[in-house]
Amino acid sequence: MTALNPQHSAQASILGKSFPEDLALAAAILARDRKATAQLVELHSDAVHRYVWKRLAPKTEMVDDIVQEIFLAAWRGLANYSGAAPLRGWLLSIARFKVEDHYRRTLGRHLQALEADQDAVIPAPAVDLVGGLDAARHAKRAAEILNALPYEYAIVLRWRYWEDRSAKEMAEASGRTEKAVERLLARARIRYKALWEETV
Repeated sequence: MTALNPQHSAQASILGKSFPEDLALAAAILARDRKATAQLVELHSDAVHRYVWKRLAPKTEMVDDIVQEIFLAAWRGLANYSGAAPLRGWLLSIARFKVEDHYRRTLGRHLQALEADQDAVIPAPAVDLVGGLDAARHAKRAAEILNALPYEYAIVLRWRYWEDRSAKEMAEASGRTEKAVERLLARARIRYKALWEETV
């Protein structure tokens, strides 16, 4: 977790802010104050849960387990929290790491199969998961389509567009080839586009 803290410290330094209340809460938790631990969960569990749920839907059975992993990782790394960033942002950075770890594990076997499929060349149509229509309607429709896709397609699109990871970064994180990631992305984009056009 120490790798996550410097990024937030740098961002907070740029903004010139500090978060002494969050630092005091962290210190109380480190002093084994049970009320402080309960307060941390009460203050931030909804935001963390929402973040994870949105990125795992429609297969949300793992959400509670991942949220628990996030808070356990936070407690283990709390000594590294400097108070230079809000605790919620720090927790969400851990959540992002845990969600990407879930993506990596889930996509591993699908990417392995695509690595073996050397002849598969699929044109990748442009997919816009952010623009078009008015924002609220588009976001709702995009979420519906992502939930209707095969899970590995939804994950690879979320990882690429919501988490803003390149195919190269995704390949490195999953231990697979960039070509396999590109193939899976291409297939996911084609299916996403087809579902989108069915409703336009």
